[in-house]
Amino acid sequence: MRSEVKDCDIVAVKEEELVIVELKRNLSVDLLAQAVKRQKSADIVYMAVPKPKRLKGNAKWKDIMHLVRRLELGLILVSFKEKKGIVEIAVHPAAFDREASRRGNKKKREGIIKEAKGRYMDANVGGSTRTKLVTAYKENAIFVACCLEKYGPMSPKQIKELGTDKRQTDSALRENYYGWFDKVKKGLYTINEAGTTALQEHKQFAEYYYDKIIQNSDRKNSCHTIGDSQ
Repeated sequence: MRSEVKDCDIVAVKEEELVIVELKRNLSVDLLAQAVKRQKSADIVYMAVPKPKRLKGNAKWKDIMHLVRRLELGLILVSFKEKKGIVEIAVHPAAFDREASRRGNKKKREGIIKEAKGRYMDANVGGSTRTKLVTAYKENAIFVACCLEKYGPMSPKQIKELGTDKRQTDSALRENYYGWFDKVKKGLYTINEAGTTALQEHKQFAEYYYDKIIQNSDRKNSCHTIGDSQ
């Protein structure tokens, strides 16, 4: 093992295998870039940094560990106790199996696909942090509110016949998460003042769903007409 070899902090050679360790005070983007650059000439590359004080339950650190593994790098954590150095290998360099990673996150992947397919419009701005996002669930609640605004008190069944999501419609009315609906009596709901205000705030969505209601209503009436004629 040798130190400071051709700008590399630590170098070890065993037979024909070359191992490089880069030492830094922090695990930064610059260190990651430097370590990846070392992979061009080394068989194995480690990064060695001081051990963070808080690791357990640290979501950010968990993401960093995933990135280290994704780059097929190794990570060594260094700490001191009673003037004695302690070295821990947090990550061993290994080939990253992307398919296995995707399989392990199958549920999250399905949730993303379901959310994307559940949105009819996209008024959200990518990267937004302070703006309230319009989810597929909220879009459907707007759809329900439009139905009630247009036709007055309705049952969940009547609302769903106009094209709203079956499961989310029941939840939106029963749970009333946004506070837009009032229960007139068993099985009958209406929109309240908060709901009417929400439609004005989400005018772009409301206009879209009013048109959709008309289209679905016309299609439904057309089907009934054909059925009656037969």
